[in-house]
Amino acid sequence: MNSLIIFLFSLKVAFCSCQFEKKRSGFRSGRSQYRIERLGRMPAAVPESSGLAFRPGRGTFWTHNDSGGRPVLYEVAMNGALLDSLPLPGVANTDWEALAAQDSTVLYVGDIGNNANTRPNLTVYRVNLLKANPPQPITVRFANQTSFPATKDTRNFDSEALLFARDSLFLLSKNRSRPRRPVSLYGFPAEPGSYALSPRDSVWIKSMVTDASVSPDRRTLAVLTYGKILLFDLPDGRITLRHPTRCVRLPRGQTEAISFINNTDLVMTNEKGGIYRVQRKNASR
Repeated sequence: MNSLIIFLFSLKVAFCSCQFEKKRSGFRSGRSQYRIERLGRMPAAVPESSGLAFRPGRGTFWTHNDSGGRPVLYEVAMNGALLDSLPLPGVANTDWEALAAQDSTVLYVGDIGNNANTRPNLTVYRVNLLKANPPQPITVRFANQTSFPATKDTRNFDSEALLFARDSLFLLSKNRSRPRRPVSLYGFPAEPGSYALSPRDSVWIKSMVTDASVSPDRRTLAVLTYGKILLFDLPDGRITLRHPTRCVRLPRGQTEAISFINNTDLVMTNEKGGIYRVQRKNASR
């Protein structure tokens, strides 16, 4: 990506708004309810952080590089200091785009990037942090994708968002189709196997989705896009897109990864290595 494209993209993000999501999907403005603080910068070993998973007991997070990077997970402090690294043997980083934590012992690495919509199968790796066993693959495909690549008006088979909730994993489509289609939600068991995915839910979002995270109490879903965080209520803890609440505009460049650090606050990173805390003002829970 040359400097002119980067400049034009940054300009577009800087002037993004929530108007489309408010009008089409029922979001309300939420920027006044949050403060944004820069915490630090990613270490040199992580030039393009593309996934985050918070480690509650340590106050740190796991991250990884985008496509083509080494198949390694990195433990990073809030200020960006590199603390540890965990190579994953026998695994390639075709297009790692997301991380999800089951608990303090199990992570899921999403090799789910599909920019050109040409990959017939995507893989999520289950990583047990307490055992030296190789990561266990979970293979998925989109049941409604019938051509590779998909036609330009149906290119909704790329993903950069991976979630864990209860005993399942969830993907959100990035949506590269022209004209735009609704963002789709997919779910599948968090166990090794091969699964064909069909949409479970959808919502209209103008910007492309780059990550998502669920609060520890499973009451809030945060969906990250370029320049915005979209928040959804989860009344019964079930992952759904049916209860949109707030759109938080935050033009901080090409934001790529996000993770809740408690029930109200989040940490996110952008393509330039910036680490930001998004903190709820006067949080009641």
